[in-house]
Amino acid sequence: MVKSGGWLMVPLLLASVLALAIILERAWTLRSRRVAPPDLLADVWTQLQAGELKGEALRNLQAGSPLGALLAAGLVNARHGREMTKEAIENAATPVVHELERYLSLLGTIALISPLLGLLGTVVGIIDAFLVVTAGGIGDPTALAGGISKALVTTASGIAVAIPAMIMHRYYLRHIQTLTVSMEQQAVKLVDMLHGDREVDVREVDA
Repeated sequence: MVKSGGWLMVPLLLASVLALAIILERAWTLRSRRVAPPDLLADVWTQLQAGELKGEALRNLQAGSPLGALLAAGLVNARHGREMTKEAIENAATPVVHELERYLSLLGTIALISPLLGLLGTVVGIIDAFLVVTAGGIGDPTALAGGISKALVTTASGIAVAIPAMIMHRYYLRHIQTLTVSMEQQAVKLVDMLHGDREVDVREVDA
């Protein structure tokens, strides 16, 4: 089937391998417990009250997870007041979200161009079929079938690559939005606790 699709099957195969690699990598990287550990805020508050969240512990918090990076940014700037703390967290959130969205533009591009490659294969296959007809008439159906086969195989392959790529691209974008909301809620709780605006139950995990 791959051979009958012609040379356009090569970029389609490469696109399918690349899409699968991105899907698997993002599935591992965007795990909820890795991005926003549910008990992290409670652990941070416990360490902060015990005076243990300094130096190396703070650097480990920052490097441990995306949520940890936001909480660390707030803790570092906590002494400058509520507004500065919130601003520091917002500034830290920009590169964190950007990192969560890594490779998703490429996945979306694959979902977009794969059907176009399939359509190009359709055009090339039809051209080949017409060239056969022009050269020898329609007396040899086998020769004509080669061009038609190329058209159908490349079209089906392009759609087969595009559908899962598009589904996972949309899913990951929505998943990142959910994670971002969760991290924002945890960061707001930290700001409230640091500046004593209201009592916050750090054990509460937002759905």
